[in-house]
Amino acid sequence: MVTPEEMALVRPVIEEFAADMFDGFARRDQQAKGGLYLRGLLSDGKRKSMQPMAERLGIDHQQLQQFVTTSTWDHVEVRRRLAVWAGGFVDPDAWVVDDTAFPKDGNASPAVARMYCGALGKTANCQVGVSVHAVTDWASAAVDWRLFLPESWDDRLVGDPAEAAGVRRRRERCAIPDAVRHREQWRLALDMLDEITGDWGLPARPVVADAGYGDAARFRQGLTDRGLTYVLAVRPTASAHPAAAEPVTAAYGGVGRPPTPHYPDPPTDLKTLVMTAGRSAGRFVVWRHGSHKTAGNPTGRMRSRFLALRVRPANRTIPKAADGSLPECWLLAEWPPGAPEPTDYWLSTLPIDIRLRDLVKLAKIRWRIDHDYRELKDGLGLDHFEGRSWIGWHRHVTLASVAQAVCTKLRRTPKAPAQA
Repeated sequence: MVTPEEMALVRPVIEEFAADMFDGFARRDQQAKGGLYLRGLLSDGKRKSMQPMAERLGIDHQQLQQFVTTSTWDHVEVRRRLAVWAGGFVDPDAWVVDDTAFPKDGNASPAVARMYCGALGKTANCQVGVSVHAVTDWASAAVDWRLFLPESWDDRLVGDPAEAAGVRRRRERCAIPDAVRHREQWRLALDMLDEITGDWGLPARPVVADAGYGDAARFRQGLTDRGLTYVLAVRPTASAHPAAAEPVTAAYGGVGRPPTPHYPDPPTDLKTLVMTAGRSAGRFVVWRHGSHKTAGNPTGRMRSRFLALRVRPANRTIPKAADGSLPECWLLAEWPPGAPEPTDYWLSTLPIDIRLRDLVKLAKIRWRIDHDYRELKDGLGLDHFEGRSWIGWHRHVTLASVAQAVCTKLRRTPKAPAQA
């Protein structure tokens, strides 16, 4: 967070960045209010809802309220500008997909429902936002967002007419567009990647995500269909054939439908495949140097043992070749020293000749997302929005992401305060 004294020093940087992000606004007063909101998010103070921000800025909070909820500006265009900036400034090694929960006390906020809330570690009333981040080991930026709409907020999925009418009333109160319907979080991620690499023209990069996305075979296939490689965490219970496995076709007796090729043996879970290979098949890899340094580890190196095997993931939704074979990819597993079995698993479609260190580095790059969410929530008020409109939520998280990008820019500026 930026103190009043620091704000005087960095305000020119903030105003220049705001001018770039908000230049597409139709009116000068909208651009000015965008700059005010940005300064409010960056300023020192625990709460970043509109009332306390307005008090610190010395303005009427209605100015901020009107700007976020009813003013006519396009938050998607702001995200596009932010993504283009991140594409150049961050120059991402990967697009990382993740989601974060927004705990809520009541049920009036758009898309709020009883779901698992990672922020609280239990099932609770919350919203869930899905985001895509431009990521390297030294910097990252949240560039696109979607608010997950649970089935309970989609009247087309509610069978009882009276209950469906109640859902429609809730949607109207929150001004949720009729076209917005329940979509799984992995589908929202694909929508955003289409927007980023298609509509906005950003370059394709490997996609990285946790098992909440990696376990969805249709998400993996969706990335492949789009020409996007990936490194996705998966659960050890996912199944695959060894890469050397080959389909066989039974002899045709001339009666009935000709037999189709199939694998003679059932697929094996990933844990068994790695355990069969054994820890001796692994290699130790240092994938980065962290900030936690000790006498025994003065450089803060992060090191563990990894195994990389070629496998053919098995799932009914995965298209097979004409000969019945499933596509081949990497199975990466981390087996730390002293651990009785592997602790983490990933599937990856990165090239067959990739170095193990590079594969591990991308698998581990998700650590930046924890940093992003922590900075966005603890310092920039990502989850402090108290409005109850669909567009208000999207505008607020967009502006918080712009504020985080300012922090990233300041961190690369010598002698500039950059803590948020």
